[in-house]
Amino acid sequence: MIEHVLHPRITENKDWATFLFVLSFITIAITKSIFENRFGDFANLLFSDKYIKVYRDSSHLKSGFTISLFLVQVISLAFFIQLSLSIFGHASKTDWVLYIQIITFLIFFILSKFLIEKIIATAFNIEEFVEQFNLQKVTYRTYIGLIILPINIILFYYDTVSRNIPILIIAIILVINALTYFISIKNYQNAIFGKLFYFILYLCAFEIAPYYFIYYWFTKGIA
Repeated sequence: MIEHVLHPRITENKDWATFLFVLSFITIAITKSIFENRFGDFANLLFSDKYIKVYRDSSHLKSGFTISLFLVQVISLAFFIQLSLSIFGHASKTDWVLYIQIITFLIFFILSKFLIEKIIATAFNIEEFVEQFNLQKVTYRTYIGLIILPINIILFYYDTVSRNIPILIIAIILVINALTYFISIKNYQNAIFGKLFYFILYLCAFEIAPYYFIYYWFTKGIA
């Protein structure tokens, strides 16, 4: 007599991720159709600084173009964080609850950091410079978010991924961020040198310390 042993088949729910990927591309398509010329300049950001020169006014920080692509950026970065955790064996890439936690933390971190920076900038009388600086940072980081979006799709639906891939992407992101700071300092060097002490204080307090504490908390949390 042959004994049959039935094993439950565990299926992972990926519908939520598919929905977010589709939503991201729809948002990009709508933004491109509404802001066609601006999106074209933005797409060439890696090869030309025309976008930075044309849209350098701080009022563009709250425009529909920036906000819509910021949404895509947050979705993309949250996916990349969760996928990296999954590749290194610290999480499941299909855990939608974890994704909600990550994206909530990202939005809270970015917005609270922006509001605190705005308050400090007003106190130090460097509000105009900080807003322009933030606009440039948001621009490049949004660009990074859009670039890694298709990479996220491949990493999400492909089961076997080398650990070197997220490490390489993180290294590229760090290099781009460093170049962003260099370009910002170069573009606003007159304003920076006029208030060098405040700029160094701002840089240490809001551009170095938060990421150091997040890194320390994260490494201790998974150790």
